[in-house]
Amino acid sequence: MSQNGKSKITVEIHNRKYTVVGEESSDHIKKVASMVDQKMDEIRHAKPSIDSAQLAVLTALNTMNDYMKLKEDYNHLKQQQSFNQKSMNNNTNQKQFNYKDRKEDRR
Repeated sequence: MSQNGKSKITVEIHNRKYTVVGEESSDHIKKVASMVDQKMDEIRHAKPSIDSAQLAVLTALNTMNDYMKLKEDYNHLKQQQSFNQKSMNNNTNQKQFNYKDRKEDRR
């Protein structure tokens, strides 16, 4: 990590070297580059005749598709968690209310 808090690292993606500067750790940048390289290899294996520009675009499209699905899943889980929390709060309030009613009935 450099003094300004950014990492500068050289990675290899699809047999080409790239210098990447980012705020994430070098290990994180290496992992991202490795995942991009792996995705490109998968697409190249499925379509061996594809040119580099098409390969890059298909890789980006596939990656963004995966990202959007994960983001939608995450948002759905957040909504579900919020609903569950509200439901738990309502149940707790109802139990407290019922307890007070029973206590007053005993008098």
